[in-house]
Amino acid sequence: MDLIEGILTRRSIRSFTGEKVSRDQLESVLKAAMHAPSARNCQPWHFVVTRERSIFEKIMKVHPYASMLSGAGAAVLVCGDLEKQHGEGYWVVDCSAATENLLLAIHGMGLGGVWLGIHPREDRKIAMKEIFRLPSHIEPLSLVALGVPAEQPLQPADRFKPDRIHWDQW
Repeated sequence: MDLIEGILTRRSIRSFTGEKVSRDQLESVLKAAMHAPSARNCQPWHFVVTRERSIFEKIMKVHPYASMLSGAGAAVLVCGDLEKQHGEGYWVVDCSAATENLLLAIHGMGLGGVWLGIHPREDRKIAMKEIFRLPSHIEPLSLVALGVPAEQPLQPADRFKPDRIHWDQW
């Protein structure tokens, strides 16, 4: 599939077969994530990767929308490094771009994935910091559950809204 087709056909997948995702597959999608743009190319991201069911169980107890982890083959916690960001708050934007690249790479490999929000929910951030033992200067942004899809994604919806485009001025 070409890039535009990949962007237009990517959908959140919440049902997985339970098959493990290989280390090679994970490294490929992480490489794509790390090629995201970032402010002044500071690349303030870190990724915590897990395939451990016991960690999935802990996450499902504290995140109200994480039940799909029960069948996921892996999960990636996307984190921002407050000491590496260009300026206050830039880690959120930069790590969001990395998360989207991660999701697109997952889709491009024929796997499925879904973005689970962590930031800005303080309770979720605190829980992820505890579960993954994050240092104080590392902030969790998102958790991406991924794996071999056990569902067919919905047909691509037409999300193009010409009324949201403003040429030259509002």
